[in-house]
Amino acid sequence: MATMSLDKQQSIYILTLHNGDHENALNKVVLEEYLEIFDEIESNQNNASLIIRSDHAKTFCNGLDLAWLMQQSIEEKKAFTVQLENMLLRLALLNLPVIAEINGNAYAGGAILASACDFRFMRADKGRFCFPEVNLTIPFTDTIAEIVQLLPNRHATWEMALTSKTMTGLECLQSQVVSQIHPVESLQAETLKFAEEMAQKHRLTYAVIKTQLRNRLVQIAKQRQIFDQEKYAHPFMI
Repeated sequence: MATMSLDKQQSIYILTLHNGDHENALNKVVLEEYLEIFDEIESNQNNASLIIRSDHAKTFCNGLDLAWLMQQSIEEKKAFTVQLENMLLRLALLNLPVIAEINGNAYAGGAILASACDFRFMRADKGRFCFPEVNLTIPFTDTIAEIVQLLPNRHATWEMALTSKTMTGLECLQSQVVSQIHPVESLQAETLKFAEEMAQKHRLTYAVIKTQLRNRLVQIAKQRQIFDQEKYAHPFMI
């Protein structure tokens, strides 16, 4: 793949973004790579967890590839928006624990990507988390607004979305936007430690509970025919 790679350490999948010099920006090719990786992960039903990280020292993901997007036709932009929403829905409903390892800036689509994950670990000393859409005069779509509201602190989400407030790692921790913060030297190790713990969870049970908590997204995904309810049939559910 051109912009990312997937490795596995025992029961932990590690998706590493390699296009940091270009902000790990989201375009059609990048979305296709994400979806291909999600298919690969879901093809194996053994207990596991997923870490999403960047190999760039300063950037996790800074959103859309606007230079590329501005070159597309109106119809191509519409198709890309649907593809972006579908990728985020797939990520938010992946049938295993997903941890975003935010080692640098997560702006706009990068912050939205992190919001779709189950847990967020962030670098303590540098890096910012921000939804700048109101300043960019680019509103969320309804589906992306649902993704943003997955963050556990409703007040922080409201404030960031409507003011474009930029948060440091410490501010994100204090606002419950992230679960943990760590110095860059220990961020990977601490994220891996947590991923190892989460990989021991019964995968189907975890996935069912996750979809129950994110039922609004499930309904959207069903309408788009990108969610198969039969895959979530649990023997303890009547």
